Amino acid sequence: MSGHDHHAAAPELPQSAIVDDGRIATFARAIFAAGVIALGVGLYVGWKQGDPNQFAKIYLVNFMFVLALALGALVFTMIQHLTKAGWSPAVRRVAEAHGANLRWLWVLALPIVWLWWNGRSHAEGHGPGLDLLWPWANLEHLAAHDPAEAELVAKKSAYLNPDFFMIRNLAYFAIWALLANFYFGRSVHQDSTGSEADTRSMRKWAGPAIILFGVTTTFAAFDWAMSLNPAWFSTMFGVYFFCVCCTIGFSAIAVTLLRLKHLGFLNGVVTAEHMHDIGKFIFAFGVVFWAYIAFSQYMLIWYGNIPEETTWFAARQVGAWAWVSAALLFGHFVIPFVFLISRWVKRWPTLLLIGGIWMLAFGWLDVWYLVVPVIPSDIGTFDTWNAFAAAHAGATTGLGNPAIYLMLFGMFAICIGSAAKRLARVGLTCRRDPRMAESIAFENF
Repeated sequence: MSGHDHHAAAPELPQSAIVDDGRIATFARAIFAAGVIALGVGLYVGWKQGDPNQFAKIYLVNFMFVLALALGALVFTMIQHLTKAGWSPAVRRVAEAHGANLRWLWVLALPIVWLWWNGRSHAEGHGPGLDLLWPWANLEHLAAHDPAEAELVAKKSAYLNPDFFMIRNLAYFAIWALLANFYFGRSVHQDSTGSEADTRSMRKWAGPAIILFGVTTTFAAFDWAMSLNPAWFSTMFGVYFFCVCCTIGFSAIAVTLLRLKHLGFLNGVVTAEHMHDIGKFIFAFGVVFWAYIAFSQYMLIWYGNIPEETTWFAARQVGAWAWVSAALLFGHFVIPFVFLISRWVKRWPTLLLIGGIWMLAFGWLDVWYLVVPVIPSDIGTFDTWNAFAAAHAGATTGLGNPAIYLMLFGMFAICIGSAAKRLARVGLTCRRDPRMAESIAFENF
């Protein structure tokens, strides 16, 4: 990479890299419509099952999955500008298109707003409230069922209260939408002007943008996932969720690019060299860094052996959840580590496609693992944890529920359709980026 801003003029690109021949737009409409139908059916099936708490968790898991996909794509874009990467203009538009979903993803969070607006005390018969998911939203009800946890949570009430929770959520979505709109809008504007001023602007703001991204995703992880067990805390949880975003977002970028190339798009622009580097991103952030953070968090809590901290992991080591923990250990780390460490796997489209889909699946399972299992903070010893798991929901993972997969497909398809429509409209690559010639000529060493 060069240290100055004077680059060769953007080369003439093949039409397959610039415009859609109609196939992408057709696919976007079809998959979006299928997603809306599947989500509607999933919501109906889930609600009719009669367990509003489980229904709310299924919805939250799938919402956090598609949110993590968009956040991962956004941070990929910002990393390229922060590091002045010359290899990525050929592939960056796909990341920008996925990240731009953050401009409207707040719509999928509206059911949470409805819970807040419709009443905060499901237990008292005033309609479903936030306490369907987050016990801190109704301290009186929590105190009646778990006095020890309620006492701990009461000390956090200045932060964990419904009004401040909704204000923070509004801030998160506003910041993410602003960042996504800025990077997508500037990049598309450059397609018309070819101006280096757009590159300089995106580069200049990349540092502050990543700081904002880090702060908002950390607190969003605290609010939506960690506070499901409000007596529990981990200072590493925000970094863990960052790894989740990278796993899902980077894998989605790889799968999208490989499918586009398979359909005949981007030939002569996106090469095995680019896919090799994206494979490195998946391997580094989604496999190695994820394992490092997961192990560090577990090891520190295991070593400290403080009941308020160990309860969270206890819920994930009893009943059927022990198998989910083992699946994540092998499926999110051991197997992909062995599979993706090789150079040639990352350069072979079919194998990298398999790796990307695999990581998307285990990224989703990781979100399920973060959100669903709960054991009260005062449950006691490991024997009583097992007894609780046998008598309550901890004995089953709930993964056999068809509503899960209907909602998952629905939200995922809507997001894919939205990104595909965007690509069909504005083009498949950053065609007038000043470093496009450098990107096309890029070679790995």
